[in-house]
Amino acid sequence: MRYLNNNYNNKFCNINKLISAQSMLYVLPYKSSLCEFTIQTLKNIPAVQKCGIYLCDNDYIVGDFNKEAQATIEIIKKHSIKENNLLVDLPNDKNTITFVLCTGQKTYGYLFIFLENEDSILGHLKATLINFINIVSVDLERRCQRAELEEYKNHLEEMVQKRADEIFELEEEKIENFERTFLSFVSIIEDRDTYTGGHSQRVAKYCRIIAQDMKCSEEECDLIYRAGILHDIGKIITPDAILLKSNKLNDLEYKIIKQHVSEGYKILLKIPMYKNLAEIIRYHHERYDGKGYPNGIKKDDIPFLSRIMTLADAFDAMTTNRIYKKKKSIKEVISELKEFSGTQFDPKVVKSALRVLVDIELQDSVNQSPTTDIEKERFSYSYRDQLTNAYNVDYLNFILTQNKLSQEYVSVILFKLNNFTQYNKRYGWDKGDKLLIQVVDCLDESFVKSLIFRVYGDDFIIILKEHTKINLKQLRCYDMLIKNQISISEDYLDLLKFDITDLKSLEQQILENSTP
Repeated sequence: MRYLNNNYNNKFCNINKLISAQSMLYVLPYKSSLCEFTIQTLKNIPAVQKCGIYLCDNDYIVGDFNKEAQATIEIIKKHSIKENNLLVDLPNDKNTITFVLCTGQKTYGYLFIFLENEDSILGHLKATLINFINIVSVDLERRCQRAELEEYKNHLEEMVQKRADEIFELEEEKIENFERTFLSFVSIIEDRDTYTGGHSQRVAKYCRIIAQDMKCSEEECDLIYRAGILHDIGKIITPDAILLKSNKLNDLEYKIIKQHVSEGYKILLKIPMYKNLAEIIRYHHERYDGKGYPNGIKKDDIPFLSRIMTLADAFDAMTTNRIYKKKKSIKEVISELKEFSGTQFDPKVVKSALRVLVDIELQDSVNQSPTTDIEKERFSYSYRDQLTNAYNVDYLNFILTQNKLSQEYVSVILFKLNNFTQYNKRYGWDKGDKLLIQVVDCLDESFVKSLIFRVYGDDFIIILKEHTKINLKQLRCYDMLIKNQISISEDYLDLLKFDITDLKSLEQQILENSTP
């Protein structure tokens, strides 16, 4: 009787251990701790000698294992045995009980119980043990799903970060491409007009120096610098005939070139990242006294950064050699800034500019005049006579002015067609135009290293780099002209002996030095 009572108590105790352990399963944080607790709980049952768990996902083994258990795993894998938490009966080892740790979704592993002998313990524990294994399986599934979710979350965060980095890189690349594109536009403008070569970069530099002195924020300093780079972008629509004109613009031409401010504003306003720059550029030709353009606003109505750019733009213009205007010295510039403080310029900006620009290092090489053959050809293109393709009087005046310093050309020939008016009356203007074209072609052929200018309709001036005289009878067109009763006369002049800066002074010297 005592044996029966002890046996009953042992069975009850074993069942109670399993039931009590079930409530602990839910509070275990990790998959490994769940497996270890399960093994420890089962090993507390007297008949259980050892216990082990094999997890399928990473061949992870917890607890006690032997060769028989390993062989059982291989058999299970080979035969794909999945019996939903039921006992797997494998005849190779009677002392080992194997359970499948699975749910309806997935098999997560296998539980092995190694007994002391072949006597089964399932008689009184079967229902409770299977229920316990079920709970372990569900909890194992929950932890696996949580781990998968956490892994997915981490992976998702990585993917989001990676995508964010890619978007950021694309945005940076887009911004960089925009910058390169607009800097290319600036280069195009500056290549068209030698005077503006480097002008935008210098204006941007002066803008930032003044802004820093006036305690502008780093963001504002960067903003005005970028605006300075693009402040003349609107000149891309200005015709070459106006942009490259060497002498004073007429009223219509001045109106056209003033449009570059509004056009630059329109161009930049269409691009969101340049809207702030557009607002600065829009007003950089306004004057503090309200006499500027395009809107004629004054004082504080003009954006502060635009007032800085107005002075920086003017400062570079004053310190740069132009065609008909030599650059000013720093002393002269300071005097002019003071003179126009309160009229053209904001007095506060002038005060700052006098502090920071007085010791600025100027580039002596900055010059409006074209230097290379290509620049000269591009510059002179708009100064061609439409009929003969010879150069016109405006370009003659420019060359004579520049030659006073460069002395590139040393002599000049005045080539005149006499009785050409009678030829026009006799044959008509169309025939006369064709004759003039032939004459210029002839002169180009005869004076290779020279410039041919058409003045007063039927007179031509040839400027040469060498002291060269030519026998008129050797000209290809000589016989044709004589045949048509057109005589030729010439006057020769040494340019280096006289102070000649334009057509008027050239004519005066020719009259005074011509042979009777």
